[in-house]
Amino acid sequence: MEISIVGSGYVGTTVAACFADLGHDVVNVDVDEEIVTAINDGDAPLHEEGLPELVADHAGPEGTGRLRATTDYTAVLDTDVTFLCLPTPQNDDSSIDLSVMEAGAAQLGQTLADKPDWHTVVVKSTVVPGTTEEAITPIVEAESGKRAGEEFGIGMNPEFLREGTAVDDFRNPDKVVLGADDERALGDMCAVFEPLIGQSEAPVVETDTRTAEMIKYANNAFLASKISLINDLGNICKEFGIDAYEVADAIGLDDRIGEQFLRSGVGWGGSCFPKDTRAIISAAEATGYDPTVLTAAVELNDHQPERLLSLLDDHVDVAGKRIAVLGLAFKPGTDDVRNSRAIPVIEGLRERGAEVVAYDPVATANMRERFPNLEYAESAAAALDGAHGAVVVTDWDEFAALDEAFDAMADPVVVDGRRIIERRDGVIYEGLTW
Repeated sequence: MEISIVGSGYVGTTVAACFADLGHDVVNVDVDEEIVTAINDGDAPLHEEGLPELVADHAGPEGTGRLRATTDYTAVLDTDVTFLCLPTPQNDDSSIDLSVMEAGAAQLGQTLADKPDWHTVVVKSTVVPGTTEEAITPIVEAESGKRAGEEFGIGMNPEFLREGTAVDDFRNPDKVVLGADDERALGDMCAVFEPLIGQSEAPVVETDTRTAEMIKYANNAFLASKISLINDLGNICKEFGIDAYEVADAIGLDDRIGEQFLRSGVGWGGSCFPKDTRAIISAAEATGYDPTVLTAAVELNDHQPERLLSLLDDHVDVAGKRIAVLGLAFKPGTDDVRNSRAIPVIEGLRERGAEVVAYDPVATANMRERFPNLEYAESAAAALDGAHGAVVVTDWDEFAALDEAFDAMADPVVVDGRRIIERRDGVIYEGLTW
């Protein structure tokens, strides 16, 4: 099929490259000329495992030609289906900011006014229940002069892509959720995903747009709550001198619980969990409902970085001392620092008067935008050299191989928020939950 993707961020670029790899002809539409140029040169505009190879395979001078990018919205006129993959950031009141989505929908509607044939529009961005029906559809109708379900279709297809494994997640989905309120739009969405469903044998959930929107929030809210619960249990284990990971391994054998997301630590971050949990809490509260468990999950997650620092306080008065922060990305495998637990850790250390030196294999440039005056080391060993303490925030594999580097610390105190460092003689080690 001929597919257009509006938005070339993390989701848009990944989905576009993966659709091209399935055999579709795909065009990315984006306002950023640098991103457009990068894709057309065959270069991935972001750090994601497997994505550079896909972009090179299908875009650029050596590619198949099935993927290209443009700043011209009229490119959608030559396609059958358009996916809206635009950002929905968080407002100060925790609700989602739809301004970019609404602007994109308006531009798309104006463009579709010149298309005589049927066209299906699919919202892929994460939006609260009712948004596709009550906000996006009326905008496309007003700007195009057409009626949804009669002259164009509209649907909702939530993404379940984890940063660092997004390409693999696309290729091997746990489920494919297709939400639409008319049969023709649903048929177009099924046709787009038919090659993926055929090769992955993924379960397909066909539903309405409002339910599809809620499935995404329910998915992320459940996982975020599961992490907060195991962190809460891990904190309790710490108080009793019990190995939280041994407990987690045991309870994970219960198939009602499962072993995934039972690694207690400094908490969750990134672009999805924090925004999505707060957004659905805000939306629920607007109806008059108090989502007590979700609220508690967020509060506990917000507290975990301070708990990490309190363990460091037990061993080191950090004022005026060099403290190493190992890991800046919110998770390994990505350079994304949005809502990284390293941010409140760094802020807490600076409030205590510490001289912070930070290191991350790939995320330094992004964190430098947040903390331009921070000292950044070229390696973990350089960060540890002369440090009076260290905190581990991201579980990069290279940190597990650190050994002699700890001997260069002024005071070998390590507080591990991810249980990636091995206990050893000569190092004062504190696990966050062990």
